Amino acid sequence: MSENLNNNKARKEELGRIINVLNEADDYAAVQKEIRKDFKKLLDTLSPEEVAEAEQALIAEGVPVEEVQKLCELHVDTFHEALKNASKRTGSGNEKISGHPVANYKAENKALKSQIHSFSSALKKLRRSNDFSIFDTALESISKIEIHYTRKENQLFPFLENTGFSGPSNVMWGKHDEIRDILRNLRRASQESNAAECISTGRELIPKLKRMVFMEEKILYPTALRKLPESAWSEIRKGEAEIGYAWIKPGNLWAPELSVHSAGSEEGVRAGSTSKTDDAVNLSTGRLTAEQINLMLTNLPVDITYVDENDKVRYFSQGKERLFPRSPGIIGRSVQNCHPPKSVHIVQKIVDDFKTGKRDVAEFWIQMGGKFIHIRYFPLFEGDLYKGVLEVSQEISHIRGLEGEKRLLDEE
Repeated sequence: MSENLNNNKARKEELGRIINVLNEADDYAAVQKEIRKDFKKLLDTLSPEEVAEAEQALIAEGVPVEEVQKLCELHVDTFHEALKNASKRTGSGNEKISGHPVANYKAENKALKSQIHSFSSALKKLRRSNDFSIFDTALESISKIEIHYTRKENQLFPFLENTGFSGPSNVMWGKHDEIRDILRNLRRASQESNAAECISTGRELIPKLKRMVFMEEKILYPTALRKLPESAWSEIRKGEAEIGYAWIKPGNLWAPELSVHSAGSEEGVRAGSTSKTDDAVNLSTGRLTAEQINLMLTNLPVDITYVDENDKVRYFSQGKERLFPRSPGIIGRSVQNCHPPKSVHIVQKIVDDFKTGKRDVAEFWIQMGGKFIHIRYFPLFEGDLYKGVLEVSQEISHIRGLEGEKRLLDEE
């Protein structure tokens, strides 16, 4: 092991060797014990950012994201003590003030501990009585953790990506989806009154939730605090309410100077905001002010998202009934990063087919929360020049139920 661990290159090489040994090990427990002994000097000074960068380096070297997702829990277990100590050395102090995005995330994690306790109690009662009423209530409540994850994906991750740091997006989003899958399985098992499956699956959920809290507080937040300036945290905070919070009402003691970017910048502009002094825009038929255009788009009975020719999200509508969470943090973000890692290759295939003219629509429909949602993607061209993709989503339960006909004169 190199003696000069103050040298950044040497530290990266040593950490890379540890990661490789872990990834190739058959007996993880024995290997972890040897690593803690042989690399004690490095582990004592290891930073959260170094662990995150090591995983990002694996992805850059061609290791599939799904494989890194599987290994990340092993990495966290190995560096558990080092990360606990390292996170205490990170942060400016602002993140502890009520209302700061990190303070909001940590408040939710604290609330999650209480939710886990209630959920565990509900599992025990279900095992004894086979009564699903208490279990269903606990499951519905703990499922609000999905709001926490969605806010990370749409608010925090885009700002990290803008610094060139996409590791958390690639790895953590996949771990979020694993937890979402477990929650879906629990809901299905409960609907089928399968108590045994609810109990076994519920026991699988709890350690995954706890491990995610550790990964957030010991790796993600310390790394983000080192990489993002205060102005970025201001922008993150401004977009959080679009998605909402899990179990908490955020405080307002943290009130930094809000950084407002000029109109048309990629980040920080609230979607749909306009100046009332804007001149009218000449359209192919007619002439409208920016205010009128915004009024129309926000009142359409559909959700619209526009992705430009460079695969960057440029606009999303803010209608009265939102179908999917969106926040200003995604403006300027690559569309590939707006989807879970396991579906990125499908998104890329659709975009590639649009650009080459192989298809002129991609259509999907899903059922979510009692709604039947129709999703369509359309390529946009100006002559032969590809100009991007329009996503249109609509709740069509009412439309599917229509029969016969109703004419305008029937209103009399």
